[in-house]
Amino acid sequence: MRDLQDDIAQVLIDETTLADRIQGMAAQIEADYADSDDLLLICVLKGAYMFLSDLSRALTRPHHLDFMGISSYGRGTTSSGAVQIIMDLKIPLDGRHVLIVEDIIDSGRTLSYMKRSLLARSPASLRICTLLNKPARREVEVDVDYVGFDIPDEFVVGYGLDFDELYRNLPYIAVLKPELFAHLR
Repeated sequence: MRDLQDDIAQVLIDETTLADRIQGMAAQIEADYADSDDLLLICVLKGAYMFLSDLSRALTRPHHLDFMGISSYGRGTTSSGAVQIIMDLKIPLDGRHVLIVEDIIDSGRTLSYMKRSLLARSPASLRICTLLNKPARREVEVDVDYVGFDIPDEFVVGYGLDFDELYRNLPYIAVLKPELFAHLR
């Protein structure tokens, strides 16, 4: 049986560091939304599901959840530039305070597209929360309100992030061995 840990070049962010930072982000969000009654967290699928789960549990204030599937990667390791909505929201946004919960911001194209799409639905406010930010890859500037970690320009997996639908279950953020994806670049 294959051991996914054998494919890891290095652990970038361990489980304890992830948990501590998510608690800190939740405290920031609690303070910023202290006067808001209607908070909706929108999880960007699939990669952000673990982050959303832990962030949601760390929040003590009432909030709702919804999910949106957006893709710009396909099977590669860099954004293709073509953004697609593959699953839309079920909850209307009119007058609601919306917080997009993203796993990683790379080129910025996906989030820019998503932000424009959601603002057209008349939310009371719209903020962005990402676990990982890769500023070296940014092509489109996006204002991000909450950032867990700035990371180097490495291909990372784990804690919901995948390569070819594998590695999501790893409990940490890790750099994948380059030889596993070198043929796709």
